[in-house]
Amino acid sequence: MPNNYRIAKVSSLLKKEITLILQNDLENDLFRDNFVNISKIDLSGDLQHCKIYITSTAQVKVRKEIVANLNTAKNSIKHILGKRIEMRRVPEIIFKDDIALDKGLSVLKLLDELKNKKQDNNFEDKYGNS
Repeated sequence: MPNNYRIAKVSSLLKKEITLILQNDLENDLFRDNFVNISKIDLSGDLQHCKIYITSTAQVKVRKEIVANLNTAKNSIKHILGKRIEMRRVPEIIFKDDIALDKGLSVLKLLDELKNKKQDNNFEDKYGNS
């Protein structure tokens, strides 16, 4: 049975170190020109596999390019991690685009449109159509 405390601690450490690597060690203008943030890390119970979810202020097409570049650079990132953190084995890394923020924003936009439509209908009902 996996130790949830250990998984949480290792996830936190990985998030911190990978964020520093993205900010300081990778020489890619795509990462520097667009705000790239790690939103979530899913670490397997055996600490061997790690999914890293990335958010960015960039458009969808650019975000996909950022994720593709990160997956291309994952061996370099893993190598740097191996030097910085003390683990028997650094987990295999996969970067993914976190679309949860986009979905949440689209839901909020729809709710706002419905609210505005309801207010317009209430205004028309109250003052009538001339």
